[in-house]
Amino acid sequence: MRYLLGIDNGGTFAKAAIFDENGKQIAKAGLPSNTHSPKPGYAERDMNELWEVNAEVIRQTIVNSGISSEDIVGISFSGHGKGLYPIKANGEPAYAGIPSTDSRAQEFVDQWYQTGIDKKVYQKTYQNILVTQPVSILAWLKKYEPEAYADIKYVFSVKDFIRYKLTNEAYGEYTDFSGGNLINLNTKVYDQELMQLFDIEEVYEKLPPLKYSAELCGVITPEAAEKTGLKEGTPVAAGMFDINACGIASGLGDPEKLSMIAGTWSINEYIRKEPLTDGSISLNSMFCMPDYFLIEESSPTSAGNLEWYIQNLLPELKTEAKKNNSNVYKIVDTWVEEINPAENDLIFLPFLYGSNEQAKAKASLIGLTSYHTRKHITQAIFEGIVFSHLTHLNKLLARREKPESIQLSGGVVNSAVWVQMFADATGIPIDVVDDKELGAQGAAMAAGIAAGLYKDYADAINKCVNFSRTVEPRKEFTKLYQEKYQNYRSLIDALGAFWK
Repeated sequence: MRYLLGIDNGGTFAKAAIFDENGKQIAKAGLPSNTHSPKPGYAERDMNELWEVNAEVIRQTIVNSGISSEDIVGISFSGHGKGLYPIKANGEPAYAGIPSTDSRAQEFVDQWYQTGIDKKVYQKTYQNILVTQPVSILAWLKKYEPEAYADIKYVFSVKDFIRYKLTNEAYGEYTDFSGGNLINLNTKVYDQELMQLFDIEEVYEKLPPLKYSAELCGVITPEAAEKTGLKEGTPVAAGMFDINACGIASGLGDPEKLSMIAGTWSINEYIRKEPLTDGSISLNSMFCMPDYFLIEESSPTSAGNLEWYIQNLLPELKTEAKKNNSNVYKIVDTWVEEINPAENDLIFLPFLYGSNEQAKAKASLIGLTSYHTRKHITQAIFEGIVFSHLTHLNKLLARREKPESIQLSGGVVNSAVWVQMFADATGIPIDVVDDKELGAQGAAMAAGIAAGLYKDYADAINKCVNFSRTVEPRKEFTKLYQEKYQNYRSLIDALGAFWK
């Protein structure tokens, strides 16, 4: 049996998983990747510390698998999109790593929209300009940290940086860079005029050579082998933006399908042969399958809101769970199941980390009275997150046919109650992907193509992707949730002027 290693760096954790050639997860490991907030709106990572965490996660995964690293025939990567991980000519970090939760560059985004730069950019990239994209952060560095800006040799995404540490080869990759306003989607290459529009024309020379997700980008160096336990010379593929990886690992291989990923971010996506250029969708980017574009509606409005609620407002729940030999998430599932949704009129707007409405929209819990308990509040949070996904879904469905089913992945699939709520609210059957590290698996599938285990992505999907169950919508609940969704939308409209 031959094995594949996928390495996934998200917003809060570094993870790795080993899969056999049939997609079975053999072992995994994960560690927190610390993010610091030196000022409001700032998010930073020590890049050397991040590399140490990744090396340890790789070591642990190999040990947990019980296999020899000599049997790993390919390695690849998944990582959060946006953000910036710049390095100097000597390979050292040029500045702190900046993940996709940073918002320090808002002034530049505002300026580009006020002066009409966004319209010129859109004609080349077919996407909105976001505060978390590398172009925004680079503009901030140029103004406020000019020495660090001048020191940059290569602009990397998070996965590019980890790949560089393993191979000592510098490459960018299409799915990440095309989602960061760095690539002209008409020509599929870097565009010097784009850099000029952002007033960061020097960056054009700092953009590394581009590779497709399943293309080889070097091999494991002797130094990396000693540090990680990997075999020297093991082939390494480029990898992909994590929403591509989760999509591929969920079976997103043709335009008829539609994928939802419910984690920290609400990701809602499908693929098509051409980008959608009418301005109705916020993000087009290149998909890991080279002939396709990813049509994406997303925002940081998903299950991260529940995590914040549990950590900050229900600290005693861990003690309660331990006493009952349960876990926190099973307890909140039970709470939600106990409350009849028709009798709970609380509305939660899941905008703790950002919004899909307007930049200044904030999280809100509306309708609270002395009658309500934490069970009612928890159910409202579940619903608000579903409704935010539904907002994105409705934008996607305005330009395409409704799918036969939605492939759902992310942390919410561990909650049967929540999955049923997604099915009921959308009115569409939900295919639940087997519980495994999907970001790492998508990366491993690309590694398998590069290593010759799979002919292409279709072959990899056929061999590796399995659904644990399909959840059908209940018509009476669909009607109820559509009514509740209209109340959710009305509340957002009413608060619009206040937020501004």
